[in-house]
Amino acid sequence: MTEGGSSVPRRQVGRLLKQAREAAGVPVETAVRTIEVGRNKLYRMENGEAPVRQIEAEKLCSLYQVSADLTEVIVALSGETKVKGWWHAYGDAVPAWFELYVGMEGAASRLRQFEPALIPGLLQTEAYAQAILSVDPNVGPEALAERVRARLTRQRLLTRSAPPPPALEIFLDETVLLRPIHGSDEWCRQLAHLVNMSTKPGISVRILPRLAGLHLANESGAFVILDFPRLGPRPPEPTTVYSEGLTGALYLDKPQEVAAFERVWLELDRLALDRNASDDLISTIIKETV
Repeated sequence: MTEGGSSVPRRQVGRLLKQAREAAGVPVETAVRTIEVGRNKLYRMENGEAPVRQIEAEKLCSLYQVSADLTEVIVALSGETKVKGWWHAYGDAVPAWFELYVGMEGAASRLRQFEPALIPGLLQTEAYAQAILSVDPNVGPEALAERVRARLTRQRLLTRSAPPPPALEIFLDETVLLRPIHGSDEWCRQLAHLVNMSTKPGISVRILPRLAGLHLANESGAFVILDFPRLGPRPPEPTTVYSEGLTGALYLDKPQEVAAFERVWLELDRLALDRNASDDLISTIIKETV
């Protein structure tokens, strides 16, 4: 199994096929008849949410009159979508709608995250993850334990040796530090974990103080900006903004969409405490909690 699994190749195949369909002016109805799938399935393929079989890729490329060189690339990429990521071993513990993000996260070279409500999953202790995931009364003990294990496995992303782990930059609203889990010892361990992780190369945790007042991120809510490396001659995945909801997520990669969140990121950078001041604030809260 791989870090990125099939998510990034699926995204690339879907994007290339959608661009080809639109450039050729082929109606959706014609495309779905050609490969004998429903409209929703085609849209999921184009969004990178469903794999494209090589025979389907070949038929669509022929229909869209794609050049031989690009057809070869698309068909080869569609073959890579069969590779499974680590999360497949956890079954339903990783929701289907979240699999695409986990794969993209594993393929990214830089992750920039703003979190106004919770400690980010990549920096959660086991006790914090268990407390957060147990909020849902419909999750039984066995399912809860499996979800916690999956979350801890996901965190190996930050300590892997090859490929190099992505740079992780986090802006955390101060109010998150004032929303403890039950048990002061476990809460202190979680806060100390934030400080410890922020000292590691490539990881930055900065606090957005409550006194910052209103700012652009009040409207954006939580988000992650993912940047991707160039791998050989293949063009890199475009910078993508991920915004999560209760039952699904948005993936925004149009230049104007990404630019809007880049402006929010610059605003957060201007308002947040620097790394030393952020560590000092967290340490102060730890002392007040003990």
